[in-house]
Amino acid sequence: MPLIQVHQTPGQTAEQKRELVRALTDTYVNATGASRESVWITIHETSRDDWAIGGQTLNARAAGG
Repeated sequence: MPLIQVHQTPGQTAEQKRELVRALTDTYVNATGASRESVWITIHETSRDDWAIGGQTLNARAAGG
């Protein structure tokens, strides 16, 4: 069973998430020949205050420092 994990910040709609899951599943199936039913996907949402790059949270980076 393949497991695809997506880590992202919140903000996408339920429809956008459904489209992402559909596209990831299609791509995996096309690339590997796996059955659609074998592909598992989890979406993990992390707030912009809990995600950091280079010592700054994403919110701090967006605010300029």
